[in-house]
Amino acid sequence: MAKLTNEEKTALAKYRIERAKNTLVEAVDNASLGHWNLVANRLYYAVFHALNALIVIDGDVVKTHKGLISIIGMHYVTTGEIETEDNKLIMRLFRMRQTADYDDYCDWDAEDVSPLVEKVKSLLEKIETLLNHKIAQL
Repeated sequence: MAKLTNEEKTALAKYRIERAKNTLVEAVDNASLGHWNLVANRLYYAVFHALNALIVIDGDVVKTHKGLISIIGMHYVTTGEIETEDNKLIMRLFRMRQTADYDDYCDWDAEDVSPLVEKVKSLLEKIETLLNHKIAQL
């Protein structure tokens, strides 16, 4: 990716945070249908898009999910900008998504996934607040 201007970073970050919000809506919609593996997937991707919004402001680019998680850990968890509990949620969602997508005989249920919806909503709000603060500093 070519070096982005601050305006381009801001536009891309705002696009990604909106994509995160839309993906959360997909999770909620699928929860109402009882598609819990898909809900787990969409919850993870909502967070994934929000985290990608955050790192673009720093000029970071990642090609893998593990790379994104690593950068978030180094740049945001160690500084306290993302709390350890929120990082645990990110890791849990990542593992759930991988399990649902790649493991045989995985069927998440409402008990596993439903409590995570509100936690993801809260995390997205925190990430958006942090993102807006970083954009204001550009």
